[in-house]
Amino acid sequence: MIKKYKPTTPARRHYTVSDYSVLSRDEPFKKLTAFKRKDLGRSKGKITVRHKGGGNKKLYRSIFFGEEKKGVPGIVKTIEYDPNRSSFISLISYEDGAWGYILAPQGLKVGDKIICDEKTPLKKGNRMRLKNIPVGAFIHNIEVKAGAGGKLAKSAGSAAQIIAQDGKYTHLKMPSSEVRTIQNIYYASLGQLSNIEHKMVSVGKAGRSRHMGIRPKVRGTAMNPVDHPYGGGEGRTKRGTRKPKSIYGKVTGGKKTRKKKRYSDKFIIVRRKKK
Repeated sequence: MIKKYKPTTPARRHYTVSDYSVLSRDEPFKKLTAFKRKDLGRSKGKITVRHKGGGNKKLYRSIFFGEEKKGVPGIVKTIEYDPNRSSFISLISYEDGAWGYILAPQGLKVGDKIICDEKTPLKKGNRMRLKNIPVGAFIHNIEVKAGAGGKLAKSAGSAAQIIAQDGKYTHLKMPSSEVRTIQNIYYASLGQLSNIEHKMVSVGKAGRSRHMGIRPKVRGTAMNPVDHPYGGGEGRTKRGTRKPKSIYGKVTGGKKTRKKKRYSDKFIIVRRKKK
């Protein structure tokens, strides 16, 4: 659910936020937080990534992406906001006395029991091997290398769907519409990730972007010829180059950026559909 504001100012007219009513009111678990250093898009003092800088301070939350507590049941204590990612997170109290954060799937509630094991009940938040998950199920936080933790489908509202079990491989339909195979000995968590309407949020004003650490962008056509391939000219002029290019002169539109001999090509059955 998206929360809208009354248009008391021009900025508020289009200002929306995610509905945080599902979140717990507890403070972050102090032992699982750490100071996060900001690089501000710089390396050795030089800007290497443009349009980054400033923003509010963020406390990093340490999250279990893999099978750190395999075979140990846990209970969901809170559903919390995490400034470092788009989905919500859950604080879990494990039976062995340990505490940990996990990515919270949609519908997970305080008091629910979860477990990570080779085979578990088909409940949201449980984590198990791909070969034990039935066809049609939605999953997130998917491993692609044993013991390395989840790497795929980790942002708000993301989920991959199991469409077939074929020998030692599982066929997945990814959020991008790509169909690929993954070895079925790898782990994945059940359910679709929380904060589904995150992509529908309208920032509404420039100041909010600055709070997020995003600095202003300048159009290439507004620059000088020395600064951008689109720059220069009297007044508003056309691009001046046959193909769209970046500030560094590299072709951006219509050019494939994927490596021609990428190792994972053999796992892709159907390429993602173009928008």
